[in-house]
Amino acid sequence: METETFTITQTHQDTARFAKAMGHPVRIAILELLNSQACCFHGDMAEILPVAKSTLSQHLKALKEAGLIQGSITPPNVKYCINRENWEIARQMFNKTLQV
Repeated sequence: METETFTITQTHQDTARFAKAMGHPVRIAILELLNSQACCFHGDMAEILPVAKSTLSQHLKALKEAGLIQGSITPPNVKYCINRENWEIARQMFNKTLQV
């Protein structure tokens, strides 16, 4: 029986990057919150989610670095929203990976 060589592609790496960024329950909650509305201010999220502002900032940073969210800074406010293009790419990647 011959074994097939399997190559790790850029798509695999991108899927893993998205999965890693989503690998915490607070991050999932952030994504659900942002996906349910156009945008949300950092201060508003801090009042809704049961984490300290500094912890929230770290979770937002991880999601932003993965490209799942984007933010805009207009002092003193920081506003975040879903990066719709990357959100769709991640959805398609997960659908393909989890297909039965």
